[in-house]
Amino acid sequence: MKKKILALTLAVSMLMAGCSGNTTSSDVSTPAETSGVTSSTTTDSGEETSAIEESREESSVPETDATTTSKEETSAPETDATNTSKEETSAPETTTTKEPETEATPAPETTTEAEKPAPAEAKYIALTFDDGPNTTTTNQILDILEEYKVKATFFLIGTNINDESAKSVKRAFDMGCEIGNHSKTHSYMDKMTEDEMKEEIQYVSDKIFEITGQREKYFRPPYIAVSDPMFNNIDLTFINGTGCNDWDAKVTAEKRFLVMKMRAKDGAIFLLHDAEGNDNTVEMLKSLIPYLLDEGYQLVTLSELFEAKGITTDGTDKKIYSKVPQDSQW
Repeated sequence: MKKKILALTLAVSMLMAGCSGNTTSSDVSTPAETSGVTSSTTTDSGEETSAIEESREESSVPETDATTTSKEETSAPETDATNTSKEETSAPETTTTKEPETEATPAPETTTEAEKPAPAEAKYIALTFDDGPNTTTTNQILDILEEYKVKATFFLIGTNINDESAKSVKRAFDMGCEIGNHSKTHSYMDKMTEDEMKEEIQYVSDKIFEITGQREKYFRPPYIAVSDPMFNNIDLTFINGTGCNDWDAKVTAEKRFLVMKMRAKDGAIFLLHDAEGNDNTVEMLKSLIPYLLDEGYQLVTLSELFEAKGITTDGTDKKIYSKVPQDSQW
């Protein structure tokens, strides 16, 4: 480019020298001051004009091409790299977080057999009634037992057994209830001689056999009075129990129910009375029996209670049972 400028300057100088006779002084000074910047207006300056234009084209084109190329090379990789980076980052986050959490959690809770609650163990209570039989209260109690399809054990006083009351005993037996011995005269047997004791027991035992065709297995001593001679001479299992003083007419049906409700527990023997006219106990049973059933108790005979608890008795042990099983004598 410098060579072209020098050549151009030389050409202008020669032109000015050749045309000095035809040009004024002002016309000569203009090209000298603006050489290389402004094109000549003379008709003979065609070469000068083309040389200046070529100089401008060579200067502008490379600068424009270099800038454009630089921008294209810079922007294209940046755009591609950014998009690729975003795609690679977001894809793993979406796939790795949700799928394991959704599928792994709920399945074991609904399918695992071991987590199901174990069935509750059966609970047993034996209802027992003293001082019958009769044709009124005994039958009223049997009506309630029959309504709820449950059983009980009845301890008989020998002197209360007659032709009519024997029908109540037979009804109870046919319903699946159990019959026990409560002595002939309901006297304090711990004051009796051995022969008197045996007579008290044998009289009732024979009556039970006449009505049911079976011998009894259980004996409830009158007033729960016992002695070693009684244990030695009466070959029956002695039964006590837990009660609510329902032999006392002053104890209301509601009070009787609340006491028995409080004393309900598995293996308990309930000591109640079906003596003639014991209306409060009849009323109490209308609440007690459905309550016990709702609480999951099975109301069974004494034989069924001992069998359910795996206790074998033969009438020779010196225990008087209030519950089954029982470790102490009382």
